[in-house]
This record gives sequence, C-alpha cells and structure tokens, in this order.
Amino acid sequence: MSQAETRRVDYATLAEWRYQLRRLIGRRETAARTAGVEPQQYVLLLQIKGLEARGAVTVGMLAERLQIRHHSAVELVDRLVKRGLVARRRDDGDRRQVVVTLRPAGETVLRRLALYSLAELRTEAPALLATLRRLVRDANGRRR
Repeated sequence: MSQAETRRVDYATLAEWRYQLRRLIGRRETAARTAGVEPQQYVLLLQIKGLEARGAVTVGMLAERLQIRHHSAVELVDRLVKRGLVARRRDDGDRRQVVVTLRPAGETVLRRLALYSLAELRTEAPALLATLRRLVRDANGRRR
C-alpha cells in the first residue's frame, strides 16, 4: 500500500472544518441578503474591489474567480448594472473584453459587508485556524 493509502484520515476534524466553513459562509449569505444583494453578487463586488489594483477587471476574470461559466458572470453583472452597483464598458485595448467597475452604491454595500465579515472573522478565526492546523498537521503525517 502507498503512504497515502495507509495514512489515517481524521474524519472528525475534516467534518468540523467543513462545518465551520459552511457556518461562516451561511452567515455571509444571510448578511448579503440583509444588505439587499444575493450572496454571489456580494462575492462579485468583493472580487472587483480585490482585483482592481491589478488593472482592468473583466467579466472573464470574474467568472474565473467565482468559478462560474462566463455567461453566468455576464448575468450577475447585468443584474448589478441594473441596480446601479457596477458599471461596465468595452476595454479600450481589446474591444472583445468587458471591463467591470464598482459604482459608489456598490462600494457602499461592499464596505458594509466587508466590515461585518472582518468583525466576524475576529471571533471565528481562532477556531477555524485551530481546525485547519490539525488538518495540515495530519496531512503532513504527524500524529496527535
């Protein structure tokens, strides 16, 4: 048997990690809806802001970052454009590319949700990190 086949799997810790992540994501989804946007819309706003320092943010980049199909990213952008949260334009250098930017209303929604996320992470991070450390330690072959 290979080392991977003989290595013990800590299902309890893996399940706990997944539970903690799902709880955190679930609270993020609830917060987004309370702020008036769908969870994927919040993630899209966050990706635009997070990527803007790298240059123009395209629909293709957003599709990759959200791990969705291009046409699904287009639909998300369309909904946010209609709500005045983002703007889109053709890229000056490559007219096939659509560049997406935040509008002031999108910045406001994003900031409120990001601040809430950071505050929540201050309380949740210690448990998340402890569980992740156990998983990484076990993945590296160390026993408890």
